[in-house]
Amino acid sequence: MTKLVVAKFGGSAIGPDGIAIPIIIQRINELKKESKVIAVFSAPLTIQEGKTRSLTDIVLDLGRKAEGGKEPNLDEVKYAYKKILELVSSDYQEDCKKVIQSNLDNAKKALDEAMQRREFADEIRSRALAYSGEILISHVMHYIMKGQGIKSKAVDLDIWPIITDHNIESTNFLESESLEKIQPLEKMLCENEVISIGGFIGKTTDGVITTYERGGSDRTAADLGILFHKKYDTIIDFEKDSAVVSADPKIVERGLSEVEQLSYNEARLAAMFGMKILDPIAIKEILEHGVDLPIIITNMKNPKNITTIKRTPDIKNVYPLKIVTGKRNCAIFRIETKSSEKLLDSLEKDRRYSEFILLSPYTKDGIGFSRILFLDSDFVKRNQKYLLGFDPLATITYNRGVITLIGDEMWRMPQIASKISAKIGEVGLNILNIDAQEETSRIIVVIEDSKDNIEKAIVAIHSER
Repeated sequence: MTKLVVAKFGGSAIGPDGIAIPIIIQRINELKKESKVIAVFSAPLTIQEGKTRSLTDIVLDLGRKAEGGKEPNLDEVKYAYKKILELVSSDYQEDCKKVIQSNLDNAKKALDEAMQRREFADEIRSRALAYSGEILISHVMHYIMKGQGIKSKAVDLDIWPIITDHNIESTNFLESESLEKIQPLEKMLCENEVISIGGFIGKTTDGVITTYERGGSDRTAADLGILFHKKYDTIIDFEKDSAVVSADPKIVERGLSEVEQLSYNEARLAAMFGMKILDPIAIKEILEHGVDLPIIITNMKNPKNITTIKRTPDIKNVYPLKIVTGKRNCAIFRIETKSSEKLLDSLEKDRRYSEFILLSPYTKDGIGFSRILFLDSDFVKRNQKYLLGFDPLATITYNRGVITLIGDEMWRMPQIASKISAKIGEVGLNILNIDAQEETSRIIVVIEDSKDNIEKAIVAIHSER
């Protein structure tokens, strides 16, 4: 079976104004020696007022201003692509320049429409983001690769293979509908070494452009793996500035260890609770579709340094506590258990929302209560009326931070809960809740989200590791 690598390059991999694209080209040249390659690209970054920002965020800002009646100005976006255009060989610069102009014209039309309607939402928002970000950079990368002698092709929107439902701004992948649209991409893959495609973007069956939530390019890579795994020996490769280590290196400076393998469960939990490994929904989609695909996290600058993510890791007898991570801006929703079942069903089926964890239930005055830990308190604030509709007497506690210990076999570690409690106490922090369950392969410690509490707790626990 022919090998296929679905390689995802995020905004940080591309770098501000495309500064890291030469490294991407090196990586693609290496990958294509032994495999067909589908390269999935996120929107590029640029420098705005001395800070690195995604073009996605810049266009979102323009859209919000357009809602208020301000004329959108894409000069900063144009500047980023002008710099990236310098990487295109002279043979293809004029063609690439026309593609850039055409796409940015489409983005401007969407923003102008937002200004006229005083609304930047749904398909208008999706078109503005697609044409200024992922769709455009995938075509520019095609020209850069072509100029480097790589036989490549970019995927146009009219043959888009990722088909989704009609939740325009936070859409959901439809496998059977996507398989019906896959033939043009299959043909392109047979005829070329590398296919360039934008992440984050989908289309409905009737042609409406949609977007995943932030981090959606990871989902695009997973979806492509799902679509091709029966026809190719497929690996999903997330190219980053490092493989996975035992804590966020911006928080823990000493004593970090490389993580060679993670299970799907461990990787998903780590990503949910703050580690920038991959979008946890990408793994959720792989599991929901009954697929077993190896995923690797590759250090672009040192490609021998990788972390492998598998359904069941084959490296045994490693230290059971693999990762210590933390998440700010959480909220705890306490609700009667009999009402919680309807809420959980609605979150899954109606809202397709999964960024929460069930903590251990408790009983008070003979009434059973469930505790739902939401990992994004902004979601709770925006949807407070909806949540309380299931139980008007439910309570919400904001300003909570969560420290999470991850490892499928942590149950092998004696006295781990008492040891981490002591470590947190040593740095003067108060534990508000600790939730340890053998079945869920994680230990959650809830503390107050204020000042540098999260960082202090992570450093303290990691030192015990």
